[in-house]
Amino acid sequence: MLKFKAILIIIFTFAFTNLWAQTYPVEVSSPHILVSSVKTEIDLTFSSLPDSLYKHVSVLIGDEPQRLSWSENTATFSNRFESEQEMKVLLHNEVIYKNRMNPIPLWFSVLPPLIAILMALLTKEVFSSLFMGLFVGATIIWKYKGFSFFMSLFKGLFSVVDTYALSALLDKDHLSIIIFSMLIGGMVALITLNGGMKGVVAILSRYARSPRSGQFITWLMGLLIFFDDYANTLVVGNTMRPVTDKLRISREKLAYIVDSTSAPIAAIAFITTWIGAELSYISDGINKLGLDKSAYQVFLSSLQYSFYPIFTLGFVLMLILKRRDFGPMLKAERRARTEDIEEENSTQTHLPQIVKEIEVGGDVVGRWYNAFIPVMVVILGTMAGLAYTGFDADVWNNPTLQISTKLSVIVGNADSFKALLWSSLGGVLVALMLTTVQKVLSLKDAIEGLVNGFKTMFNAVLILVLAWGIARITQDMHTAAFITEVMRHIKMSPQWIPALAFVFSAMIAFSTGSSWGTMAIIYPLILPASWHISMEAGMDSASALPIFYNVVSTVLAGSVLGDHISPISDTTILSSLASRCNHMAHVRTQLPYALLVGGVALCAGTIPAAFGVPAWLLMIMGFLVLYVLINKLGKKVDA
Repeated sequence: MLKFKAILIIIFTFAFTNLWAQTYPVEVSSPHILVSSVKTEIDLTFSSLPDSLYKHVSVLIGDEPQRLSWSENTATFSNRFESEQEMKVLLHNEVIYKNRMNPIPLWFSVLPPLIAILMALLTKEVFSSLFMGLFVGATIIWKYKGFSFFMSLFKGLFSVVDTYALSALLDKDHLSIIIFSMLIGGMVALITLNGGMKGVVAILSRYARSPRSGQFITWLMGLLIFFDDYANTLVVGNTMRPVTDKLRISREKLAYIVDSTSAPIAAIAFITTWIGAELSYISDGINKLGLDKSAYQVFLSSLQYSFYPIFTLGFVLMLILKRRDFGPMLKAERRARTEDIEEENSTQTHLPQIVKEIEVGGDVVGRWYNAFIPVMVVILGTMAGLAYTGFDADVWNNPTLQISTKLSVIVGNADSFKALLWSSLGGVLVALMLTTVQKVLSLKDAIEGLVNGFKTMFNAVLILVLAWGIARITQDMHTAAFITEVMRHIKMSPQWIPALAFVFSAMIAFSTGSSWGTMAIIYPLILPASWHISMEAGMDSASALPIFYNVVSTVLAGSVLGDHISPISDTTILSSLASRCNHMAHVRTQLPYALLVGGVALCAGTIPAAFGVPAWLLMIMGFLVLYVLINKLGKKVDA
């Protein structure tokens, strides 16, 4: 009888505990991607658990109990999963939920960007490299979710599109960048077709009467057409070529001036086709880190460390004013002064069809205001948009704040994406109105030109989408955490990260020929890593921000340097085409100049700036060093 009662008690106890488990279900919320050695937070939500039973809930990871913190009916705990382990949720020591936790090894997280970099080095092609990086990362994720290898390949392939590309396009800020880039591309096409660019160039070319003044006007035009590197290259190169030929300026020197003003000015100017991509990468970085800064604010703060683009612009000007050159450029210039300049067609490739579609016809009258007015609408409109979206009456009326502080707060609070969208749309509408009212083009032809301008931005938009996908997958797989661990292991000082970013970006851009592709690969990795390393080194936010700004600028600067020295760079090729210069002659004559300025930018700018030397002082010192080098190495062209 006693045995029978004991059996009944066991049966009822078992039934009661299972009924308990069914009565109080638990919902487990954890990251959909689990990475080893990364602290992971897991939430357990009980839909109908009485308060009196909270103290009877426990969690085991393997055999290790976890410390729970409660908020209403949700328990939270954190754990670093080093290997595959079983998680159990218990109520009154009875298991009500269990699951195998299979983390991805942390070092796997570096494979997506590493594959993208290696593919870029091998194939010299950016799109397939970024795609393969995404594909490899997505496949790894599905494999560690328990799928077979072949099923992981299948699901990983489609995840590139249905997860990562789609999430990139569904982001409001990302869509703003795409629309802004297309609008600016359309405006550039319109002001090219309606003779605006031609008019600006015609006015400036009147003042080119000697080799020095001809080179100076070419340099000045490169600065004025700052809003797009392609437009800059094609317009300045094609328009100034007859003038520089007449003045016996070598095609190599023309191509160098064109190439060395297009990307550098487009990279650092406030309103360009580059600014959208730059703000996007910066915005993603600061959002991950939770910094209380706007993307535009970070961009403006980083400009003081943009040594290579600024030094390049100044170096070109000093060469012109001093009438000195050295290396292969000196030989090319002296030959041009004494021999007739011949057309170089043997090594030229055809202009891309999309570039032909926005070339201005020879019968179009140049009107400078057709370019000046739309560009000013964009510039002033952006400023007005920043002021409108960021204005704070309390801050503006505060007498204790300096005007610079007030402006900084306004820019920091502003919605830069809205400001850029409003201003670019305004620029397009004004350009369209000027084109049709003057009957330069019919409305149909003007719209067609506008659409062709949109098309010119397609490659850039595609790179952006793939880049956003890479950024998302590196975030999911905690690649920045891996890089941080490596830098911590080798005890890298935070002050050396900007130099590393500069050199690495230059190498990737040289190999791929793409500044945009380089930024797409490097920014998502280096921005979080630089901040975490600075924090690990014991820095506070005020000390870490200058290094962070320096890194933001050096990735961009290194990308431009690599683009300049790469024979497969799009702007390098377009500079040769627009100047009708032998392409390899352009590469050979530009290479010593770019490497010299890059070395000065690194040694006299980036590195000492990271160790706290004021940027304004380094700018002065850098220009002095370049001036001395020109005097030492350069020789008078006409000597």
